[in-house]
Amino acid sequence: MATGPLTLYSNLVEQGKLQHDPYQERVAFELENLLGRLDQYEKDMEEYHENLANWEKNRENERRRILMDEAELKQKGDVWTAVNKQRNRFVEKWIIRKKTEYVEEGVGKWVSYLKREKKLDSLVGRRPVAPPAPKGLYLYGNVGSGKTMLMDMFYSATEGIVKHRRRFHFHEAMLEIHEHMHKLWKKQVEEKSLRSGLSSWIMNLPFDTKVKEWLAAEERYKQEVQMKNILPDVADKFLVDRRADQRGASILCFDEIQTVDVFAIVALSGIVSRLLSTGTVLVATSNREPKDLNQDGMQWEIFLKFASKLEEHCQNVLIGNEIDYRRLIAGRTIDQAQYFWPLDRNAIKEFEKMWCKITNESGGRISSSTVPVMFGRILEVPESCNGVARFTFDYLCGRPVGAADYIAVAKNYHTVFISDIPMMSMRIRDKARRFITLIDELYNHHCCLFCTAASSIDDLFQGTEEGRLFDLESFQFETETEGGKLRRDVLAEGSVSSVGAPAGIVSLLSGQEEMFAFRRAVSRLIEMQTPLYLEGIPLLHPYFQRQHQELTSDKESTFQPQPLS
Repeated sequence: MATGPLTLYSNLVEQGKLQHDPYQERVAFELENLLGRLDQYEKDMEEYHENLANWEKNRENERRRILMDEAELKQKGDVWTAVNKQRNRFVEKWIIRKKTEYVEEGVGKWVSYLKREKKLDSLVGRRPVAPPAPKGLYLYGNVGSGKTMLMDMFYSATEGIVKHRRRFHFHEAMLEIHEHMHKLWKKQVEEKSLRSGLSSWIMNLPFDTKVKEWLAAEERYKQEVQMKNILPDVADKFLVDRRADQRGASILCFDEIQTVDVFAIVALSGIVSRLLSTGTVLVATSNREPKDLNQDGMQWEIFLKFASKLEEHCQNVLIGNEIDYRRLIAGRTIDQAQYFWPLDRNAIKEFEKMWCKITNESGGRISSSTVPVMFGRILEVPESCNGVARFTFDYLCGRPVGAADYIAVAKNYHTVFISDIPMMSMRIRDKARRFITLIDELYNHHCCLFCTAASSIDDLFQGTEEGRLFDLESFQFETETEGGKLRRDVLAEGSVSSVGAPAGIVSLLSGQEEMFAFRRAVSRLIEMQTPLYLEGIPLLHPYFQRQHQELTSDKESTFQPQPLS
C-alpha cells in the first residue's frame, strides 16, 4: 500500500525537499483521515453494487412479465372484438366497455410508463440506497500554494484501496466528456435504426403483429425516457475502470475546477452532481471557493445547484498562504539546466547538446512519427525517439491545435524539447493561451521539459513593446479543432438541461482569471526544473507506468502454473 499523504508530506519536509507550511500540513492531515475511511467504504460499496445488480435484474424480469400480461390482455381484447362484431349492440357495448379498462385514453405513454414503474416499486421494492460516502475535500488557494501536489499525494495513496479512481485536469475532463457524449449520440442513432424493427425477444412471442408492435413501442419509449438526459449516462461511464467490474467505491480527483463557459457549467453541474449523488468521493482543487467560481454569472440557476452540491459533499479548505512554494524551492535547488535563454548561440548550443545526450541515452533512432489524438485524429511528431520528442514553438502553438493534441503528446513522451519560445504579446495572444494549455498538460502528466526561449521565465508573460499580455480581451481554453461546434451541439441537441441553446457560446475568462493562468504557467515552468519534480518522472509519467504494467503482466504470465500433462 502506498504511503499516506501526511506521512509523505512529513518525510519530504524532513528531507528538506519541502518547506513546512501549517496550511499544507492541515490539508495533508485531512486527506490522511479521508484515506483512512476509504477501505471500509470500498467494502460497503461492493456490497451495495451487488445488491443493486440483483435489484436491477429482478426489476427487468418483473417489467417484462408485466408487459407480457398487458400484451395478453390486448391480444384477448382484439380476439373478442372480432368475434362479437356480429352480436347485438348490447353485448358489443358491454365488450367495448370492458376493453376500455386496458386502454388509457388521453393519458399517453408517459402515464402508462409511470404506472408500470410504480407497480414495479411495489413488487420489487425501491432502488437500494447507497451507503453514505465520506465527505471529500475542495482545496482552493493561490498559485503555487501546494493544492495539486497534495491532491496527487492523496491520489497515489488510493491505489489498491479504491477500484475506480480517476485523476483529471480541467482540459482533459472536458475533452473526455465531449468524447463520451459523441459516442453516446452515435450509439443512440445506431440503436434507433435497429429499434425501427422488432426486437428478437418480441419477435418470438406468441402474439399477433399488432400486439408485438405495441410491445416494441413501449420498449422504445422506455429507452427514450432513459436517454432523455444524456449527462447522467456520461457520468455513469466516467469513472468505471474498464478492466474491472462496476462494483466498489469511486474517487474523482479534479485539478483546476473552472466555469469558463456555458458548456463547462452545464456539463460539470450534470456530471459532477450525478457522481456525488451516487457515492463518488471528490477531491478537487481550484483558485476560488465554490460560490466564487462563476464570476460572469452565466447560467446562474444551474451554477447555484452545482455550487450547493459541492458544499454538501465536500469540505472546503483554504490553503491560505501567499507564498509560491514552487518558486521558493526552485530558488534553492534550480540550476537552469533545462530552460535556456535568451535565444543566442550559447543557449542553442546547450539545447542541442542536451538533445543529443538524452536521445543517445534512450538508445533508439530519431525519426518522425504520429500519435493518436481524441476524436479519431492524429498528430505528426517531426522528431522522436523512445519516449523523447522535439518540436518548435510555432509547430505546437502557432497552428489550430489544442488540449487534445497536447494531452496526446504528454501521454506518449516523457521528455519534450521545445525550441524558439518567444516573449508573449498581444500580437500572438492565441499562441500564448495555447502555450499555457500546453504547459498545463506537460505538467499534469509529469513530463520533463527542455526549451529555448527569448527571455527568462519571469519575463515570458510580461509583454513586449507591442503591449502587455494581461490586456487580452479573451483567453479561450476552447480550441479550434474540437471547439465551438461540438459545444453548441451539446446544448442544442443533447438535451443536457431545460435551458435553451444560446446563439453562440464564447469561452472566455475574466482579467483576473487570465492572471491566474499566466501566474500558474510561470510557477509550473519553474517547478518543472526542480529535483523533486524531476525525481518523480520515472514513477509518475504514463510512459513509464505503461512499461511497469507490461513488465508486471509478463512476469505474471511467466509464473502461471502449467497444467499437468
